[in-house]
Amino acid sequence: MIYFDNSATTKPCDAAVEAVNKALTQGWGNPSALYQFGIDASRTLRTARTQVASAMGAENDRVFFTSGGTEADNWAILGSIKRMGKRGKHVVTTAIEHHAVLNVMKQLQNEGFEITYLQPDEMGRITLDALKAALRADTSLVSVMMVNNEVGSVMPISQMAKLTHKLCPEAIFHTDAVQGFMKVPFAAKTLGADLISVSSHKVHGPKGCGALYISPRLRSFPPLMIGGGQEGGFRSGTEATPAILGFAAACVALQPTFRGDIQREKQLLELLIERLSAMEGVQINGAHDAPHILSLSIPGVPTQNSINILQDAGICVSAGSACAKGHRSHVLEAMKLPPEVMDGSFRISLSRETTEEEIAQLLNGIQAILDWSKR
Repeated sequence: MIYFDNSATTKPCDAAVEAVNKALTQGWGNPSALYQFGIDASRTLRTARTQVASAMGAENDRVFFTSGGTEADNWAILGSIKRMGKRGKHVVTTAIEHHAVLNVMKQLQNEGFEITYLQPDEMGRITLDALKAALRADTSLVSVMMVNNEVGSVMPISQMAKLTHKLCPEAIFHTDAVQGFMKVPFAAKTLGADLISVSSHKVHGPKGCGALYISPRLRSFPPLMIGGGQEGGFRSGTEATPAILGFAAACVALQPTFRGDIQREKQLLELLIERLSAMEGVQINGAHDAPHILSLSIPGVPTQNSINILQDAGICVSAGSACAKGHRSHVLEAMKLPPEVMDGSFRISLSRETTEEEIAQLLNGIQAILDWSKR
């Protein structure tokens, strides 16, 4: 199998698998327990938090573990709304967010909040000018993704956070960095965002774990999960130590080489784009600013047909966001691409394990789609 769907999930690295296995078979104590076995589990959890915080460039005590990116996004948005109270019922987000954000916004809209959806340009980018025009005195929350999961456009998050805090000093700024973490270098301490969501299984860690960075600027923050007061009272529920330790192990394994990995992925992506650009009948969609994501279309060939042809060649690609299968891409719709382009689109996403040989086989597979379309 040749895997080109790394934006959906990544293969767990050996260090993560080993850490999960060890936690399940040896260090399976409850971190809240007061006897030594539990105290040992608490100590390993504390070390894991430090390791993930280091990878995020965050303060150790401001990283809180969740069940994944979706929970982190939900908590960031709903917690912000609760924290702001009646100070403003206007929220700014974008039309190209992941559904973990968009569907929460729909819920807020049904509850009487006014949601402004920033529209992307033809490359899938959200501009500072668009954000500036949307901010108002009653804006309580701004949520903008760092990297779009379908077309790879990168947003100027640091400048956006700075602009938001300048024009709306009390507003909270959140970024979904699930596709940006360990792909677009940033440091949580200096990024300027109040809330940052990340996910383990996008960075070669296990599924079922993510984290929310909560800036010291917010001090306290309302919990989404209420119960035993774990995670310093911020997120109740017995911590999933195997997944958390696997996440931390992946961060430790990736951190020393991730900048070099990013550069190598970018070079492979540029090679792929160069070869695809020479193929008649292939259209590249969006900015592909990120080093690992490329959206392309073969107009006239339905997406599922392309996926099936590539699958027959042992190659896995995605129709777009793996979390919203069966629907036309809302991202490509927001970019106002023609229907035939949207209906023939699919996503290629690389990882640190992608090779030049795999790129060559992918190109052969895409040529097979083009040949099939001409029969």
